[in-house]
Amino acid sequence: MTVFLVILVILLFGVAVWQMNRIFQLAQSKPLGHADIASDKDNNLNGYLMIAFLIFIYLLTIVSFWLWYDTLLPKSGSEHGAQIDNLMLISMILIFFVGIVTQALLHYFAFIYRGNKTRRATFYADNDKLEFIWTIIPVITLAGLIIYGLFTWTDIMNVDRDDDPLIVEIYGKQFSWLARYGGNDNTLGNANVRLIEGVNQLGVDPADPNGQDDKITTELRLPVGRRVLFKIRSQDVLHSVYIPHFRAQMNSVPGMITQFALTPTVTTEEMRKTDHIINKVKNINEIRVKESSKLIAMGDEPLEPYEFDYLLLCNKICGVSHYNMQMKIVVESEEDFNSWLAEQPTLAEQLKK
Repeated sequence: MTVFLVILVILLFGVAVWQMNRIFQLAQSKPLGHADIASDKDNNLNGYLMIAFLIFIYLLTIVSFWLWYDTLLPKSGSEHGAQIDNLMLISMILIFFVGIVTQALLHYFAFIYRGNKTRRATFYADNDKLEFIWTIIPVITLAGLIIYGLFTWTDIMNVDRDDDPLIVEIYGKQFSWLARYGGNDNTLGNANVRLIEGVNQLGVDPADPNGQDDKITTELRLPVGRRVLFKIRSQDVLHSVYIPHFRAQMNSVPGMITQFALTPTVTTEEMRKTDHIINKVKNINEIRVKESSKLIAMGDEPLEPYEFDYLLLCNKICGVSHYNMQMKIVVESEEDFNSWLAEQPTLAEQLKK
């Protein structure tokens, strides 16, 4: 690997020297010969190539949407997700509209005003009207998007409204997630990384009465239709709580508590029955069958069939096993959630073992 990198550096250095030599050659003043002047044939060729490239990028965009539209996320599984999706949709419509129009104008003008021997360019020092138009339109558009985005963000981040949310701590460490529930009183006990020892993986203060009934799990379960307030901590480096199907993301910062609130609206079982997820699971399993046949031929174990689950991922590159830092999320009815939570041992029970 080291030899390869050394060779690569030498090659890149050679390219840099060659490019610098070309710059020096171009910088030297010399009389232009006939070969240095673009002919009408050259200009026509480049003009038609500009139109061909315009058609190419439009076709590439259409084909990309046709082939990979199903890789997009399905309908949001959280209450606020519709606002995020709507903001994203408006932004993408504007971006694509402006991109399509400006690319068309750019390539069209490059074609229609391509050089020839009889045409001379007219120089304009400035045009106040045009400058005003192309300045004020982006200003108004961006101001509208920013204001809309700020109102959306403020509404989503209003986590302190009085609606008795379920309090859940999300705890990140290299390279896994843990969840902590507040028990019957729905109140989390104080915690400090200096108190981490044995089964007390989150450093909950054993002297704090609120922490005695806390429950620590490796799986995150949430009741559908109930607001959940996540308290987020990190043990070591910067992580990021990323739940794409809920349109939720919040950094997990060492030494401080961040928070994010959401309301799940679609259970895991309901999401599995949507057409989007059914088709995605089918495609993934078809790929796994093909890969499994190769593995079996090599004497390895085949891949297990894929089944959809909500996932909590880390969206910060936090180390060598960052890619594997994920936790399963189950959204279920409140009755099923309460039954599951009642079966989990409290911290006090774990400490006695």
